[in-house]
Amino acid sequence: MADFLEDRDDWSMTNCSVARALEIVGTRSAMLILREAFLGTRRFHDFARRVGIGEPVAAARLKELTAQGLLERVPYQEPGQRTRDEYRLTRKGGELLPVITALRQWGDDWAADSTGPSVRATHRECGSPVHARLRCDAGHDVDQRDIEITAGPGLIAVS
Repeated sequence: MADFLEDRDDWSMTNCSVARALEIVGTRSAMLILREAFLGTRRFHDFARRVGIGEPVAAARLKELTAQGLLERVPYQEPGQRTRDEYRLTRKGGELLPVITALRQWGDDWAADSTGPSVRATHRECGSPVHARLRCDAGHDVDQRDIEITAGPGLIAVS
């Protein structure tokens, strides 16, 4: 592994999954809109208000997240009102829950003020705290020191 990682200058990072993911969800407002979607927010004005962003920014982020397939627009109509859209997480968007959980967990540990975190996530069935964890496909918890990085099929060598 050491030789592989030492040759990183010979890699092109144009096919980097982290960079591509950040192109989709890499803004503060996008991540906070996703947080709100996980907390049950569905309507445009609620996203803007709860995230603390202006309507133009909310509209742009919701449009981007919808175009990327993380949210979907679903029509609804209040009695006597015109039809509007609400936003719901898609399966693709829902798979970001571990990312949001990891960010919340890190923020709880390293960025919360002296009063502590504003919310807690617990398992509804038993009441235990919910955490993001690294696990291999065989079911083992994995420490950072036990991760081996190897070339993937999409690695592009710099010529």
